[in-house]
Amino acid sequence: MTAPNDETEFLHELEIEVEAEVIRVESSRPEDAAGLPVTDWLFDPTDAEREEIGLRGLLAAVEVLEDDLRPGDPAE
Repeated sequence: MTAPNDETEFLHELEIEVEAEVIRVESSRPEDAAGLPVTDWLFDPTDAEREEIGLRGLLAAVEVLEDDLRPGDPAE
């Protein structure tokens, strides 16, 4: 089992990585690609939107886990 500090550090690093991926997907502007003919697509905009939704879900889960590991926070 990892120590709480190791878990906190891991979750923080994971959060940073996931946030970077969300920014990358957002910058691909899938809504703009959807307006182009399919032959001009560099990626499937629907796949990009699905990826963003999944990443946002992962980011929310990481944030919940981080909140659970913070010492001294009162239990709700």
